[in-house]
Amino acid sequence: MPLHKILTPLCAALVFSVPVFSAVAQTAAGDNVLLQMQEAARKGDKARLAALLPQTAGHPLEPWAAYWELKARLETSNQAEVDAFLQRWRGTYQEDRLRNDWLLLLGQRRQWSDFARMLADFRMQDDREVRCYDMAVQTIERRQPEHAAQEVVRLWHAQRDADDGCTYAASELYAIQQLEDLAVWKRARLSAEQNRQTGTRRAVTIVAPDALSHLTEVFASPAKYLAGTSKVRGNTRRELAVLALIRMASTDPDQAASLMDSRWATQLRAEERDWVWGVIGKVSARRLDSNAVAYFDKVGKPERMSDESQEWMVRANLRAGQWHTVRKTIDAMPASLQADSAWVYWKARALLNDRRGGEAERAEAQRLLQSIASVKGFYEKLALEDLGQAVTVPPAPQPLTAQEQAAAASNPGLQRALYAIRIGLRSEGVREWNYSVGLHVPGGMNDRELLAAADLACKAQVWDRCINTSERTREAIDWKQRFPMPFHDAVIAKANSIGLDPAYVYGLIRQESRFIMDARSHVGASGLMQVMPATAKWTARKIGMTDFQPQMINDRDVNITIGTSYLKLALDDFEGSMAMAAAGYNAGPGRPRNWRNGPVLEGAIWAENVPFTETRDYVKKVLSNTTNYAAMITGRPQSLKARLGTVGPKVTTAEYNPDLP
Repeated sequence: MPLHKILTPLCAALVFSVPVFSAVAQTAAGDNVLLQMQEAARKGDKARLAALLPQTAGHPLEPWAAYWELKARLETSNQAEVDAFLQRWRGTYQEDRLRNDWLLLLGQRRQWSDFARMLADFRMQDDREVRCYDMAVQTIERRQPEHAAQEVVRLWHAQRDADDGCTYAASELYAIQQLEDLAVWKRARLSAEQNRQTGTRRAVTIVAPDALSHLTEVFASPAKYLAGTSKVRGNTRRELAVLALIRMASTDPDQAASLMDSRWATQLRAEERDWVWGVIGKVSARRLDSNAVAYFDKVGKPERMSDESQEWMVRANLRAGQWHTVRKTIDAMPASLQADSAWVYWKARALLNDRRGGEAERAEAQRLLQSIASVKGFYEKLALEDLGQAVTVPPAPQPLTAQEQAAAASNPGLQRALYAIRIGLRSEGVREWNYSVGLHVPGGMNDRELLAAADLACKAQVWDRCINTSERTREAIDWKQRFPMPFHDAVIAKANSIGLDPAYVYGLIRQESRFIMDARSHVGASGLMQVMPATAKWTARKIGMTDFQPQMINDRDVNITIGTSYLKLALDDFEGSMAMAAAGYNAGPGRPRNWRNGPVLEGAIWAENVPFTETRDYVKKVLSNTTNYAAMITGRPQSLKARLGTVGPKVTTAEYNPDLP
């Protein structure tokens, strides 16, 4: 009998509390075994996994148990054992997850015939390293596609950590002269920018293995290396100097700039100079240093910088009001980067603000704004408002049919995911859910299937999957799924009682925890509003909650009380600026107090220049969420721009609250 026919009635009974008592009794005992196996898998305890596995027979999550047990000893397994697992759990996430793991091992072992056979059935196709191994195999067999070098470079440069697959594929392409030296050195530079010596070393091994002995000094003391007399000559000498200047710029961009002006600018080629000035400008821009624009002005061609440096060149010039340079820099970006809604929006604004522009530029700006304008995201909303429209709740899609709901409810991957989340295997449940909606079939579920899956998660009150799944739809938009309001009465009442906009509270909770009650961050923040223990204790004392104990922060109502109270205190400290208060909630209040210094900026430009990637994304999403929730709560058109306002140096004489954590 097919697996889904076994799992469907059993999982549905457990998830939706249908009284199938024998099944419940059987699985309840197994739930604890699954939790023990998860812990054993984390510890790599092979013996414990093997001992517990027989007890999971027939359990709805048996595929996870079998996966953990085999994954723990995969390096000593053989192809026949892997094939047996894949056959037994055919069609499941765990089957394709193990196939992914095995493909990586086969690639590391250079067992290309087995790799090619396994790759044909790989459904997820989302692993960059596996894709690189595939390119390597095709290169070895001299059947690589015409675009192989570009594809490998794209994958390799996008990897934050060094991996074997893309490095190997690059080395094979380099060996047959289909990969240029510059592409390899760029990978070394990107790794050096991130202070990742292993990635730098692997790239240099391909293009200049004799120079490896110099890399340790380049990383340990770039100033000493640059001041010395290197025995390396030619292109390699210059590239090692570039790496040293990159490392120096990461901690002292002004010193790196001084060395460029006094010595190295004349010794480097134009492309090398532009890359280094780009790094110097980027680091300075992230520090909101007024020198950043001047450093970027030394760049001859922005397209010769890294993508990240190009983005920071735009941000620095936005901050300085240099609209013509904003436009030129965006025009120089690769097409994939230009297509990002942020740069579409800022190019449109640059065209409208550039005094050199005429009627053709204004028409192009309108076209660009229209191409992204919608209620979906931060820049989409800003474009909508620039076109003279307000943010309103979009029409609801046609109601789901009984058949569509039944199809979602009977999907075995979604059932396993909900079951896993319900018993505490959240990470596993989320991964299986995401696979089921996005990767099980090519292209993922269609809009109606996604709405039905989201509805299933909403009904189970698994709000993060409800939201994330609904956000995947391409055309249909269900606002109630994307912006649910759990705990409505408690949130609204508490927000109103302290003079806080309920939409702002909901916008923040949605970004902080996705309404997961037991959410806990890697830094120790807890609950719906992700409150840190020290912050909770301070806030409780501040609002007179004399009976507060640390464990109480996991209580829903206490978490809402503490979180909203702290948010209100932060908002008051920032004189009502939602953008700065959101930044303070995420990164601590001290940082946005510094980030506001400088020119008075429109809120969107200030938000785009927030130095931390996480906080920059957070501020934009919280304010975008807030605007949507306000439209839902009030039933009236809303403005994101009004909520962003302007941000500049503190003008009142009131002191900051020095104790605000």
